[in-house]
Amino acid sequence: MPGIDKLPIEETLEDSPQTRSLLGVFEEDATAISNYMNQLYQAMHRIYDAQNELSAATHLTSKLLKEYEKQRFPLGGDDEVMSSTLQQFSKVIDELSSCHAVLSTQLADAMMFPITQFKERDLKEILTLKEVFQIASNDHDAAIHRYSRLSKKRENDKAKYEVTEDVYTSRKKQHQTMMHYFCSLNTLQYKKKIALLEPLLGYMQAQISFFKMGSENLNEQLEEFLTNIGTSVQNKTGLVSSTWDRQFYFTQGGNLMSQARGDVAGGLAMDIDNCSVMAVDCEDRRYCFQITSFDGKKSSILQAESKKDHEEWICTINNISKQIYLSENPEETAARVNQSALEAVTPSPSFQQRHESLRPVGQSRPSTARTSSSGSLGSESTNLAALSLDSLVAPDTPIQFDIISPVSEDQPGQGKASGQGGRRTNPFGESGGGTKSETEDSILHQLFIVRFLGSMEVKSDDNPDVVYETMRQILAARAIHNIFRMTESHLLVTCDCLKLIDPQTQVTRLTFPLPSVVLYATHQENKRLFGFVLRTSGGRSESHLSSVCYIFESNNEGEKICDSVGLAKQIALHAELDRRASEKQKEIERVKEKQQKELSKQKQIEKDLEEQSRLIAASSRPNQASSEGQFVVLSSSQSEESDLGEEGKKRESEA
Repeated sequence: MPGIDKLPIEETLEDSPQTRSLLGVFEEDATAISNYMNQLYQAMHRIYDAQNELSAATHLTSKLLKEYEKQRFPLGGDDEVMSSTLQQFSKVIDELSSCHAVLSTQLADAMMFPITQFKERDLKEILTLKEVFQIASNDHDAAIHRYSRLSKKRENDKAKYEVTEDVYTSRKKQHQTMMHYFCSLNTLQYKKKIALLEPLLGYMQAQISFFKMGSENLNEQLEEFLTNIGTSVQNKTGLVSSTWDRQFYFTQGGNLMSQARGDVAGGLAMDIDNCSVMAVDCEDRRYCFQITSFDGKKSSILQAESKKDHEEWICTINNISKQIYLSENPEETAARVNQSALEAVTPSPSFQQRHESLRPVGQSRPSTARTSSSGSLGSESTNLAALSLDSLVAPDTPIQFDIISPVSEDQPGQGKASGQGGRRTNPFGESGGGTKSETEDSILHQLFIVRFLGSMEVKSDDNPDVVYETMRQILAARAIHNIFRMTESHLLVTCDCLKLIDPQTQVTRLTFPLPSVVLYATHQENKRLFGFVLRTSGGRSESHLSSVCYIFESNNEGEKICDSVGLAKQIALHAELDRRASEKQKEIERVKEKQQKELSKQKQIEKDLEEQSRLIAASSRPNQASSEGQFVVLSSSQSEESDLGEEGKKRESEA
């Protein structure tokens, strides 16, 4: 009935059919509101229950992740990297659990409380008043019926008075109940909008507050952590979940394009500016290589048809990654880069014999005349530059392109530098020698994904130029000998050492003591490259210290790794200073204690001497002094001796 938004309370006394008809409409509307609100209440209660269950499940997940390091798996060792990673996940999930708990509380207060109040108070009151009004109306009808049946012939004043009083009482009760019922129905028409909007508003406000808390917790450090874990998982599980499709690939500027069979044009596959490319072993397939974007978030594994195509693709993508195509004459620039690479490295005979197996079959040996290439320049400044570079890197220095365990190859410098190379963690958590882990009490634990490019002995370790020159020579040697394979490892930076860990078996390949790392630097232009110089005993001559420079490639994290190493050295320095200060304080306390003991001993000696002097003076007095009432104070030892003397005299007299 349009235009009518309330029941007329002034017509409750008359109780006309029109009023009853209008009341029926309002009652039908109240029934519809009650049914709808009950359904909405059940839906919101499901949301609330689900949120409570999600909060409890998240908290349980965080608790289980924290207990991972306490588990003892028969086939899984004490993986410190996995434990630290899961501990970090547990902290993040615990924060999310707290956010979910706050959301549950807000849903209970802002969503469930208003709709529950409306359901239990207003709607239930309508139903109660409806029943009471129906009873009062029936009583009034019964009273009217009895009043109508009064006899006209046999009038009884008493009966007539009782019936009339009953009609009056029932009509008054009906009138009061009807007015109360009308007021409740009218109030319901105004409250139903508020009752519907208030829980929805509370739900939205709770969700907005939850998302704000989530955005505050999701900082850059967490995003970087998740990116690193995602990259590691992608590298480990890519062989399982990868799919192979035959497509046509081509380069266009700094982009790698792909075009499937039947497509009209190609599409962008990856941006290969500042990317990294390396040969990989994938699913027992030949000629595979992996391209990783500059930020390390995207990688693709491709397979060439032949070995020649495989090498050409890697060289081409390397040239594009260095943005040679942006120069005026790309071909000349590329040729000049290759020529400079050929002139930069002169491998010694031992170097050539060592890497003979790595050289492709049928490939001619390049020219290795270092003197001719440098002498042809003929300028004094170039000769001085060559001398300065020779002062940094020793001529004819072999280059190691792969991580070789000290057990498999006898290298004194490498073996001493690694210390614990090839050590596998005991899977049952029992230490063989009873020694404590080096990194167990370390404050700093940072993990990075790196790829080993090579290492070589250097003559200087006090100038960052030695790292830059080593990078240049190792990269040039890789280009000359077509060595594209790189060993991927996890670099663990602690306050005690640097560890290279196998990402598959979690075996520690090499361990570099942090005090031996004397120099570290990042490439000036390519921030993915970094290296450090390790000072070790041995090398070519056992009589002096030698320095070895190690070069790595990372996922655009070279500066972060150097900063982490610097932070580790600062922490180690402060710890060493604190240790020395503590030892010095202990030494001072020991000296003080020793002096105190000597002083006490000296005082005791002086006291004993004074006591002896007093006893001697007392013993030298005449014996008559005792008969005159004078007493001599004797020590306990002298009194015992005197007692023994008296007993001896008594025995002699008895004898």
